[in-house]
Amino acid sequence: MSDSIVEIYNLLYRYVDAIDTARFDDAATLFDHGAVVAGGERIEGRQAIAALWRSWVRLYPDGMPHTRHLVTNPLVELDDDDGARARCHSQWTLLQATAGFPLQVVATGRYDDRFIRVDGQWHFAERIYLGVDLVGDTSAHMLLPLGGNQNG
Repeated sequence: MSDSIVEIYNLLYRYVDAIDTARFDDAATLFDHGAVVAGGERIEGRQAIAALWRSWVRLYPDGMPHTRHLVTNPLVELDDDDGARARCHSQWTLLQATAGFPLQVVATGRYDDRFIRVDGQWHFAERIYLGVDLVGDTSAHMLLPLGGNQNG
């Protein structure tokens, strides 16, 4: 496996780690060279991206969402022309457990990501939330009904 692919995998995992620990500002820094697309709307800028996630995710008194996002089946394609661009299609599974809400799968979906290498480091250029494939009980996780402009 190439170093570039490992670095891109690490970006995928940094994102879910930051979201699952309510570090939305840290997650948004991963998009300093890019944007997220949710429900057809393109969101750019660290503050706007972090605000989007804050509008979706329920936090508990300890400040945490009590979730685990699992990113699986990442299919990375490196651009052979300049080596500075890549694309990845992956799937996500969201688990959650809280007091009174037993551990369960809340939802599953897909991401379509584009990456760019800047000064030797990979960054998200774009994350498209492709949608939710399977939905369970999202009441303990989402602040808004799943479906509107939030997709994962």
